[in-house]
Amino acid sequence: MGNKILIVDDDPEISSLLQYSLEGQGHTIKICDNGREVIDVLRAYKPELLILDVMLPGIDGYSLASQISDDGDLKEMPIIVLSALEPSRTMFQRFSQVSAFLTKPFNADDLSEAIKNALAKK
Repeated sequence: MGNKILIVDDDPEISSLLQYSLEGQGHTIKICDNGREVIDVLRAYKPELLILDVMLPGIDGYSLASQISDDGDLKEMPIIVLSALEPSRTMFQRFSQVSAFLTKPFNADDLSEAIKNALAKK
């Protein structure tokens, strides 16, 4: 049985690729294409894992990670950050729930391993 995963990325190609790949592994996927809706979707959907892009319309991934880490109901949820901006890796090191930071373009095997590790820690 797979897990519920929320993908937050404004690039439809990446979202579709992730959805196809992860559903093929048995996970249930929901996609959010902007930062404004994420907190509401997290509360309603209750995923076991969040895959988060950094550059998003509305609110960026760092601000979202900060909000999530300050929220009593959400702060334990593991987050995998995907970004084309390698230098932003250091910004996310302060968040204990960020279990992996993968640079786009990412390797599918690396992502699968990061997901497995993140869900095992939960």
